[in-house]
Amino acid sequence: MSIILKAENISKQYRLGTVGTGTLGHDINRWWHTVRGKENPYLQVGGVSNRASKANEDYVWALRDINFEVKQGEVLGIIGKNGAGKSTLLKILSRVTAPTTGSIKTKGRIASLLEVGTGFHPELTGRENIYLNGAILGMTKPEIKSKIDEIIDFSGCEMYIDTPVKRYSSGMRVRLGFAVAAHLEPEILVVDEVLAVGDAEFQKKAIGKMQDLSTGEGGTVLFVSHNMASVKSLCTRGVVLENGYNVFEGKAEEAVNFYLKSSDKSEEADLLSRKDRTGNGKILVSNIEIFGGSKLKLDSVISGEFLRLRFYFEVHEEVNEKLIFGFSMRDQNEELKAMVVTDEMGIDVNDLIKRGYIDFSFKNLILRGGLYNIQFTLSKTNTNKENHIDYMEKAFYLNVLQGDFYHIGRLNRAYTAAIIPCFVD
Repeated sequence: MSIILKAENISKQYRLGTVGTGTLGHDINRWWHTVRGKENPYLQVGGVSNRASKANEDYVWALRDINFEVKQGEVLGIIGKNGAGKSTLLKILSRVTAPTTGSIKTKGRIASLLEVGTGFHPELTGRENIYLNGAILGMTKPEIKSKIDEIIDFSGCEMYIDTPVKRYSSGMRVRLGFAVAAHLEPEILVVDEVLAVGDAEFQKKAIGKMQDLSTGEGGTVLFVSHNMASVKSLCTRGVVLENGYNVFEGKAEEAVNFYLKSSDKSEEADLLSRKDRTGNGKILVSNIEIFGGSKLKLDSVISGEFLRLRFYFEVHEEVNEKLIFGFSMRDQNEELKAMVVTDEMGIDVNDLIKRGYIDFSFKNLILRGGLYNIQFTLSKTNTNKENHIDYMEKAFYLNVLQGDFYHIGRLNRAYTAAIIPCFVD
């Protein structure tokens, strides 16, 4: 397949706290360097785009030296944390804004769904806005007229199509905006979080349309989303952005795994330093470790094999009431896969906590290959929020490798729901 889009050394610089370049002095300085054939002096300055840190410079690089190629018919997922530079990259690819350095080379027509419904006039009806938005996207009036029935049917807004858009819900605007762009039949469709607003029916329809565009019509899709399940099911390749840099490029599933692991390394490092826990803090979970049958500490566990999950505790103040400890395991798509709660098992954990740790042992781990996050709760009396002593989400990531669960010389598949029998000691 031929290359339909190529990004070369794309960088985007912004001045913090101001609109535009900031000052007349900076503009004159840039002009004077340009006249003399010298490089823009402000390309040598600028901090890394990290929204969580304090700014120490006037300029920031939202993107820095981004390079990638997209072939015709590919669906490229662009993932990363908020502020990583995903939307900025799509705006550059869509020519909404220009890069500070670098160039974009494309073949064919580009349709952008960056802010769905942009260009809609609230006083115009849905039908009138189809013509308006279609024209903005580059469709001719005869082209829109020939497809308007399909667009209305796809949007699911037929009842309200002759009603002013100002009376539409946000979800209806998304439906109508996506329907127009999808029927533009572009060679390249750029989509930014369009599935975050629509309902389940619309999300399924939108994903199906993007799949049809890429597979049946040979179109190319650039897709930004925080829904990792959508990225894995829809995309063929993935790019991971972090603080404006391209830190990974590969198959969609590999990109998702890289993103989930890299985004949580700091959180795994030291539980006691985590600030995202709740509870009265009288007793804290200080560490979590996993062990195999050989009693050696592990980084990963194999599906179907023995697992000991150990929770360490730090007691700051004795609690005389009956304690309840529980934890759950969720997959990469935040779907609950397993839950263990000690009061349901008839286990008294008070003495075990005083000992300093509790071991949960699974003779045969009935989880398929994948990355699972562990959430725990330590409570008194019951697990209601007001009784929490220590509670934390995504406290630990359990990496389960595919295994020969049935001992037939064949690895099992990744991910499934499971009930996990275990004993506590």
